Parts: sequence; structure tokens; C-alpha cells
Amino acid sequence: MKINSQTLIQGKNVCLVPYYPHHVQRYHEWMQSEELRAQTASEALTLSQEYQMQQSWQQDQDKCTFIVLDKQSWEDAQCSEIDSMVGDVNLFFNDPDDPHAAEIEIMIADGQCRRKGFGSEALQAMMFYGITKLNVQRFVAKIGLDNNPSICLFNKLGYEKISINKVFEEMTLQFSTTTENIKLLKDSTDHFNIS
Repeated sequence: MKINSQTLIQGKNVCLVPYYPHHVQRYHEWMQSEELRAQTASEALTLSQEYQMQQSWQQDQDKCTFIVLDKQSWEDAQCSEIDSMVGDVNLFFNDPDDPHAAEIEIMIADGQCRRKGFGSEALQAMMFYGITKLNVQRFVAKIGLDNNPSICLFNKLGYEKISINKVFEEMTLQFSTTTENIKLLKDSTDHFNIS
């Protein structure tokens, strides 16, 4: 999405940066993992296809993607941005009946970075950005039924189950921007800086 092509979102432990070509090689390395592809419902792509996908995501007005960085590593002068990468977070505006709804996804690809709060903070940052900059009023997450850590993460953030699709073996959860949910999100995101 062009609107976020120059955006940096900084939290306490993560930074979100736009997905650029220099990130593709590391992203492609992550996606060689069958486990990650299964958890993200992704297909194996060649490196060339991954570069094409990155360009598509950057240009497509229906997708908003950020790379998640470990802020401590990113601020370390001896550590490159690529070495700070831990995952990605995405919004997809794919509901033709509701232009203010976005499907949200998170992937913390680096196994050593899981269960450290990066996923939670990245999701909150993306939700904050979606509400304040993209006018999102409803977030939807589709998670594999066997991905219990992700289901728990979204539940902790206030998402509620709205359906189960047994054919695709996935659960759909929703976060509505009610006054109460917005207050809870604002309380947990007051430290975010968007530049």
C-alpha cells in the first residue's frame, strides 16, 4: 500500500517498517519453513516470485504490510535492519461489502523471538495504525484451528470468535471498534510513535 511506504511505527519493543525489496531475501528464507507456510496458509514461492509479491503488496491499495523489527536490535549500531527482522504484520481490505473492515495477520517467523510480546505489540501497532490512518472499524482474523498460540493471542487482545470453518479448519475472530475496545486499545498503545 502506497500510503504506508514511508511510515515508521515505533513501540517499546518493536518497530514496524514498510516491506521493501531489501527485506525479501530474509522473508523468502523464512518461508522455506513448511511449518510457517502451514500456519500462514502460504504457498512456497521462488525468490523471483517473492520479489514480485513484494512489489504487488507495495502497490496494491487493498493490502498494508509492515516488517516487524526487534527494536532493541534495530537500535544497536552493530546490528543491521535485516538482522533485526522478526516477522510481518498485514491488513487486507478484502470485504467488498464493508470497506472499513480489514483482515489482520501476524507472523513472528523467528522462533527465538516468539513468546516475547513482539506479536502482541505488532498487532496493537497495526490496529492503532489501521484505526487512526486507514479508518478501519472492524478487524477480522482467520486462524488455523490447530494454531492455539495465535488464537490465545487474539483473544487476549479482545477478539471474539464469530465462526469456525470445518472445511478449511480455521476459526474467524473479530475485533469491533466499539467505544470500550477503542479505550482498551488506546490505553495499551499510547506509547506508539508514527512518523
